[in-house]
Amino acid sequence: MLTLRDEVILNQKLIIEKQRKLINTYKYIIKSKRLLRNKRYSQQEKADIVLEIESSSKSSRASLRELGISRGTFHYWKEQIKEKGGIQKFSETRKYKYEVERFKEAVFSILHSPPKDFGFNRASWRLPDIHAAMIAKGLPIGHNYISKIIKNAGYRFRSAKKVLTSTDPNYKEKLSQITQILSKLRTDEKFFSIDEFGPFAIKIQGGRSYVPPGMARVVPQIQKSKGFLIITAALELSTNQITHFYSKKKDTEEMIKLLELLTSKYADQKRIFFSWDAASWHASKKFTLRVDEHNKSKKLPKVKLAPLPACAQFLNVIESVFSGMAKAIIHNSDYQTLAECMEAIDRYFKDRNKFYQENPKRAGNKI
Repeated sequence: MLTLRDEVILNQKLIIEKQRKLINTYKYIIKSKRLLRNKRYSQQEKADIVLEIESSSKSSRASLRELGISRGTFHYWKEQIKEKGGIQKFSETRKYKYEVERFKEAVFSILHSPPKDFGFNRASWRLPDIHAAMIAKGLPIGHNYISKIIKNAGYRFRSAKKVLTSTDPNYKEKLSQITQILSKLRTDEKFFSIDEFGPFAIKIQGGRSYVPPGMARVVPQIQKSKGFLIITAALELSTNQITHFYSKKKDTEEMIKLLELLTSKYADQKRIFFSWDAASWHASKKFTLRVDEHNKSKKLPKVKLAPLPACAQFLNVIESVFSGMAKAIIHNSDYQTLAECMEAIDRYFKDRNKFYQENPKRAGNKI
């Protein structure tokens, strides 16, 4: 049971709460009216307000009170409209500069021309330069209105995108040939994406890594190399398996070595395809002669070359594998010997092959 004192306190709290709500409501009404009163109406809006109030069933005083417009302002607007010859003519003759077509056309004619045509030593336009060019054209307009014209047309600042391209005149034909081979690849055929990684030096390597606050990881600019490596590798796209070995140089002999390794490893296949970039040792006469000799023999698999377009390394799927390997094994590394680095790379490719054996997934979705 509440005592008399408790009931009095509770009633006082309820009264205070109601007063607070009333005060907040009053503040909101005052704020709304102030915003309406301070609003800057366009000529069209003024004409619309006058038309609406005069045709309303409510009294003009009540309507003006709701809008927060004084009677003096309302009658001043009416006089202006009468002087201009009516609501329609009033709204047509009074336009802001950003609404006038000749100002819009002038701004975009400037925007679509290089700044050097107007005497500016720049490659792209700035707002002050457009403003100066408009004045030179005899069409003075403020910075804000210029900005409004551009934004109203949907123009926005965007960074240019770099698009991967190739200089090969037969780009489409070569790419179409590769995609057709992949789309019709049978179970007794294998398609290899081939490339070399390196040479890279065995030394302290930089890269992105976690560092504590106030610390900075540094890498000596001048170091004594502990050796260098070149990785020659082939990625089989249907099984996502890597075959690799280490080379001392990039030449035809290493390609012949890779050819013999793959034909021996995939001897149970009917045909294998070699796809690589347009490096000179990939298309040497000695190598093509060796491929012809192998194909004329009774040995399986038969070898067919499917070279990538020139300057289109982005189509070589194995590049993404090398990128992942470098991020995991090479970046932030400090191998003490050549053998230690080779062991880490061998383990990376072994673990990767094992993962895709247990979780089959084709490589090269984009191509």
